[in-house]
Amino acid sequence: MDTSESSTEAPEKDPGPGAPRRRGLRRWAMDTRPLRRPAYRRLWSSTIVTAVGSQLTAVAVPKQIYDITGSSAWVGTASLAGLLPLIVFALWGGAIADSMDRRTLLLITNSGIAVTSLLFWIQAVTGLESVAVLMLLLALQQAFWGLNAPARSASIARLVPAEELPAANALGSTVMQTGQIAGPLLAGALIPVIGLPELYLIDAVALCVTVWAVYRLPALPPLTAVKAGSAGLRGILEGFRYISGHAVLLLSFLADIVAMVLGMPRALFPQLASETYAPYGEGFALGLLFAAIPVGAVAGGLFSGTFSRARRHGWMVIGAVVVWGVAITGSGLSGSLWLAVAFLALAGVADMVSMVFRGAILLSAATDEMRGRMQGVFTVVVAGGPRLADALHGTAGSAFGPRTAVAGGGILVIVAILTLTATMPALRRYRI
Repeated sequence: MDTSESSTEAPEKDPGPGAPRRRGLRRWAMDTRPLRRPAYRRLWSSTIVTAVGSQLTAVAVPKQIYDITGSSAWVGTASLAGLLPLIVFALWGGAIADSMDRRTLLLITNSGIAVTSLLFWIQAVTGLESVAVLMLLLALQQAFWGLNAPARSASIARLVPAEELPAANALGSTVMQTGQIAGPLLAGALIPVIGLPELYLIDAVALCVTVWAVYRLPALPPLTAVKAGSAGLRGILEGFRYISGHAVLLLSFLADIVAMVLGMPRALFPQLASETYAPYGEGFALGLLFAAIPVGAVAGGLFSGTFSRARRHGWMVIGAVVVWGVAITGSGLSGSLWLAVAFLALAGVADMVSMVFRGAILLSAATDEMRGRMQGVFTVVVAGGPRLADALHGTAGSAFGPRTAVAGGGILVIVAILTLTATMPALRRYRI
C-alpha cells in the first residue's frame, strides 16, 4: 500500500517488516500490532463498547414486538423490514464513502444511530406499544447502519499498513463476535432487573462513546479527485463494474455466498433441539447450538497469531471455506449434541479465518476510491446471505429432515468452492 494512504498520525511503535518474529506462545496469540497505531486503536476501542450495546437493542426489539403481539410471525416480519433499507443504504453508503471524508460520514451516521436508539427508548418508556413505530425505527436504524458500515471498514486501510490488515480485521471481528455472545447474555440478565426500555438507553449512551472516538480520528478525505455523480446510482454501478473486472474481488464475494447460503444451518437449530437433541433438554440444546459458531469465531480471533501473518490470502479463504463445509457436514451427521456443537465451533473458527482474509483482500486488492463501494457490497452479502440460508435450509429441513439438510448443505459448500477454485484461478493465485 502506498504510504500516502496511511494516517498522518505516527504510530507509537512500529516494529517494521524486519522486526524479530514472535516466539513461543506469543506467536499463537492474537496479533495486536495494529493497536500500536493510535488512530486504529481509537476506532477499535469504540467497537468494544458498541458491539455489546448494539446487541442489547438487537434483543430488545424482537422481545418488545413479541410482548406486544404474542406472535413470532411479527418478529420475523420485523427482521425483514430492516433488510431492504440495509441493502439499499449499504450500497449507497459505499458510494458516498468514496466521495467524501469518511470520518465526517462516520460522525453523521453514528450520531444518527444514537438518536434512533434514543427514540427506541422514548417509545418504550412512554408505553406506546406500536409495532408500526418499532418497525419504522428499525428500518431507520438499519439505514444508518448501512451508510455507516462501508465507511468504517474502508477506513481501516488508511489507518494501518497492508501487511497488518489481516490482524486488524481479526481484532475487529473478534470484538463483534464477542459482543454477539456477551450482549444477549447481558440483556437477559438486565431485563428482569432494570426493564426492557433501559436497554435502548444503554445502547444510546454507548454510541456516544463511538461518536467521540470517531471525532478524534484524523481526516479521511478521498485521495483522488471525485467524479461527478460518484455518490449516486452512477457510482454504485461503477462499483459493480469494478467487481466484474477484478476476478479476485468477485471470487471473494462468491466464496462468502457459497459458505453462508449453502452452509449456514441456524434456521434448523430449533428443529434439531426439539427432535434430535431433545434428550439433552430442548432449551439447553438450542442455546448451545446458537452459541457454538460465535464461540468458535472468538476462539479463532484470540489465536489469530497462527494465521494473520499468512501472505497467500486466496488460499486461506479457500481453505477456510472447505473447513467450514466439512465442519457443517460433521455437525449434521452427529447424533451427539456435544459432537455437533464441537463441529459448529470448528465452523466458527473457519468463519473467522474466512472473514479476516476476505476483508483483507477487499481492502488491499481494491483502490482507495473503490473501497467504500466494495465494503457496501460486502455488507449486503454478509447481511443477506444468512437470511437466504434461513429460507433455503428451512425448506430443505421440512422436506428431508434437519440433519440431512445440514449435512447436505455442508457437502454442497465443499463441492461449490472447489469447483470455483478449479475453474477460476484468480483467488488461489492471490497473495500480498
